[in-house]
Amino acid sequence: MIPRYTREAMGRLWTDEAKFSAWLEVEIAICEGWNRLGVVPDEDLKAIREKAAVDVARINELEKITRHDVIAFVSAVGEKVGPPARFIHLGVTSSDILDTALALMLKRASALILEDMDDLMAVLKRRAHAFKDVPQMGRSHGIHAEPITFGLKLALWYAEMGRNRRRFTRAVEDVAVGKISGAVGTFANVDPRVEAYVCEKLGLKPAPISTQIIQRDRHAHFFTTLAVLAGTLEKIATEIRHLQRTEVLEAEEKFAKGQKGSSAMPHKRNPVGSENICGLARLVKSYAQASLDNIALWHERDISHSSVERVIAPDSCILIDYMINRVKNILDGLVVYPERMMANIHLTRGLIYSQRVLLALVDKGVSRDDAYLMVQRNAMRSWEEGADFQSLLKTDPDVARHLSPAELRDLFDISYHLKHVDTIFERVFGKEGA
Repeated sequence: MIPRYTREAMGRLWTDEAKFSAWLEVEIAICEGWNRLGVVPDEDLKAIREKAAVDVARINELEKITRHDVIAFVSAVGEKVGPPARFIHLGVTSSDILDTALALMLKRASALILEDMDDLMAVLKRRAHAFKDVPQMGRSHGIHAEPITFGLKLALWYAEMGRNRRRFTRAVEDVAVGKISGAVGTFANVDPRVEAYVCEKLGLKPAPISTQIIQRDRHAHFFTTLAVLAGTLEKIATEIRHLQRTEVLEAEEKFAKGQKGSSAMPHKRNPVGSENICGLARLVKSYAQASLDNIALWHERDISHSSVERVIAPDSCILIDYMINRVKNILDGLVVYPERMMANIHLTRGLIYSQRVLLALVDKGVSRDDAYLMVQRNAMRSWEEGADFQSLLKTDPDVARHLSPAELRDLFDISYHLKHVDTIFERVFGKEGA
């Protein structure tokens, strides 16, 4: 039975102790499989189960001599087991142990990552509903566009995290595959029924076909999915960094009591958590490229992928675990300024309602090109002269010919832009969660 690991255990999942323990789980399961076929006697299996243990120091000591980690591991375990150890590693090759154990470790790490994602989504959902009706300036190219709500921004991130979760679940299924098929995958010295037993016991699926290794497209799927997830976290962090800029200041990371923002400038409150996430995302994305390069190996196997995975497997999982939890904490404590959001909406003196005026003129029978020119020339005057957009439109004879002052005033109603917020929330969260 695979033990349940706590979030604090993500780092421990990737220690030498944990790695060798996973190898031992695989080796013992192989012995049990042989026992079911009558190859390993009951008394020898009993001795293996009772005496086999991991001694990291001894394994490292032997590896200095053997220059081969699996041989050192098997020898160190054999020293503890005694004569029955002749059945350990029977008919299998190193990659049978390494790849099956790696699948086991990735599956265990993934359980923690899925819990992390669920926790982050819970925070996103709660805060999205809290700010569902808080107007905020929508921006494209960094320029004011039309109003949204801050809740919609959070709901968008929630929906994207849902897609990440579904993608990650599929990637875990793809990588949670074991292989006990011998030197080049032909089962020449090991019965396929042993592989079936081992995989079933460890909660893995047997690879339908393998070489000396499980094919690395599976692992590339896993690590590239983590990279996409890192991209989403970077996207959220980047937005928070923009919103915390002094000129915007619509939201900011919580500034803890006693916290310092700068060694030189006592006034500084910086989005250091979000900047940290953006930096770490670069690492996770680079590991995805390394995993893609691991797909093409020589013939039935070379060892060029091994050194890469010793870095990217623990690092990617540990980093993503950390990143999700840090983003969750940032969002949970995010300080939001609705009044500043509204003030920023008014910065452009009504220019954000230009599309409504354009459409209203078209509805009055004006050609789209003519209507666009009417609205644009007044918008440009508002930009250049700092004049109120609605006032300019009222004094433009071409516009006034088609729209009365009362009609123009109605076109500058922010509620028009937010009338479908509830519908969008229902589409994202469902009727019960809307």
